[in-house]
Amino acid sequence: MIITPLFVIFFTIVFILVWLFANTIDKRKWVSLLISLVAAPIVYFYVFYPFINIFFSYHHLKHFNSEAWKEKPALRYEMSPKIVDDSLFIGKTKSEVQNLLGKSEWYSWDDSIKANSPDMWNYNLGFKPGAFNMTQECLELVFKNDKVERVSQYQMEKKFE
Repeated sequence: MIITPLFVIFFTIVFILVWLFANTIDKRKWVSLLISLVAAPIVYFYVFYPFINIFFSYHHLKHFNSEAWKEKPALRYEMSPKIVDDSLFIGKTKSEVQNLLGKSEWYSWDDSIKANSPDMWNYNLGFKPGAFNMTQECLELVFKNDKVERVSQYQMEKKFE
């Protein structure tokens, strides 16, 4: 376990709350301290920490890896910030992109031609973890003259039946 400033702050808050609760049980300070020392880690790791993870999404970020992209499509969202922020695919040709990412999963709608454009490739990134997350992450690559001009990430509402 890595001790970070945020961990220390949250654990201190949980300890104080358990201390205040223990003081309602018994007025002797040494008993309250003993209860707090034993109960604070239990309350933190089995109540507070899972509660925080339900409402605040945190996931690991990974560097782009073509093999992992193709093998685990549900975990692509972990690589997407590196792809978008670092502009990894800007200037690459369609064949280079297809070798790295695989065949496009769908084409985006282009109003100028009133059809799905073969120059706007989309890939499913999966769902970010979270209890109430109903949006699917997607990656769009826009080509111009057979080279990637723009890469963007967007969310798409997913309805489960």
